[in-house]
Amino acid sequence: MNDRVNSLGFTHRYLAPSDPGTKDTLLLLHGTGGDENDLLDVGQMLWPEAGRLSPRGKVMENGMARFFRRLAEGVFDVDDLIRRTDELAEFVGAAAALYRFDPQRVIAVGYSNGANIAASTLLLRSIILSKAILFHPMVPLVPESLPDLNGRAVFIGAGRRDPIAVPDQSEQLAQLLARTGADVTIHWENGGHALARGEVEAAREWLRQLAS
Repeated sequence: MNDRVNSLGFTHRYLAPSDPGTKDTLLLLHGTGGDENDLLDVGQMLWPEAGRLSPRGKVMENGMARFFRRLAEGVFDVDDLIRRTDELAEFVGAAAALYRFDPQRVIAVGYSNGANIAASTLLLRSIILSKAILFHPMVPLVPESLPDLNGRAVFIGAGRRDPIAVPDQSEQLAQLLARTGADVTIHWENGGHALARGEVEAAREWLRQLAS
């Protein structure tokens, strides 16, 4: 199925695996102002055979779609983040039933705001994610009790001159996830907040190594 669908609570697109033997699905989560089409090509670069599920964030900020509210730049509405994280997790479960993909083989791929809700999902609803690729994330929240992510692998792509997801935030998130037992890899680019081809290529190689 390759059509935009407004159902399951989210406007989204789902593209079935090009190889029926591929069991993994990439959950593509765009940044602020993006939509369900933004990361389809990134997903194709990362793993062309995998399925792709790409929802559009439901929160509007000055006409731009996001996955959760913020109170100011870098200041998140944590209550809304928790609610939206649960909502996203329920959507993934419903999509797995509708499109018949394995809910235990979902890999989050998020950029900026999408990376932040993916990180929140790891911390609050980790059961729905087998792995995560987080491009330019921040620490979304620190839960009262950390989940056990032993055996989960997480890739963080970060920019040394990122003015939004500043380097300290990427490092703090890597440390927080490491405390859960996750196997965290952090890749640095010399640029700012824009998604760089080099980090996508590094994430692709990371996925290939995990699959080998």
